Amino acid sequence: MDQPSSAASRPPVLEVWCELQCPDCRSALDDVRALREKYGDALDIQLRHFPLPKHAHALAAAQAYEEAYAQGSGWPYAEAVLARVEELDRRGEAVLVEVARELGLDADEVDTALIDGRHLLVVDSDEAEGKAIGVTGTPTYVIGGERLDGGKSQEGLRERIVAIADRLLSGSGAAAPAPVGDASQVCEVPRRKP
Repeated sequence: MDQPSSAASRPPVLEVWCELQCPDCRSALDDVRALREKYGDALDIQLRHFPLPKHAHALAAAQAYEEAYAQGSGWPYAEAVLARVEELDRRGEAVLVEVARELGLDADEVDTALIDGRHLLVVDSDEAEGKAIGVTGTPTYVIGGERLDGGKSQEGLRERIVAIADRLLSGSGAAAPAPVGDASQVCEVPRRKP
């Protein structure tokens, strides 16, 4: 029995390169929510990590997200942390554990994951791949081989993403531009839905 395995049978992917201490990423949540509502499972929206050095707790937040994802609550965790960006700035990693507890996650396990670094490879791999394809800030979106920088302005980005997604879903995505960058030297990590 043959199972469809071609790329054509999979939904188009929208990678959201995000940093959970980034105010611009918090602002972008409305666009991501609207896209999730519009397309449902027809568009595979994946959160990718790109922690910026200027945010002291971004790396820890990405690792805590990965633990929340492992516990089945990646997207709710990302939204909850982004809603508390200023508090994360002031109070640090304690906020990450509190958010986990408030969402009913195993907060002790989130804390342990921050200590033992079990998710660091995933976060580092995302960051390396992001650099390889030209991500320089957050949020950045990649869909249909096009990289859209939301770090400068969110203006018009949702409309551009919708146009590309609609083209890909209609089957005329064959004319899509070549993938951005060359990430062939980067370790491949399974993609994660928020």
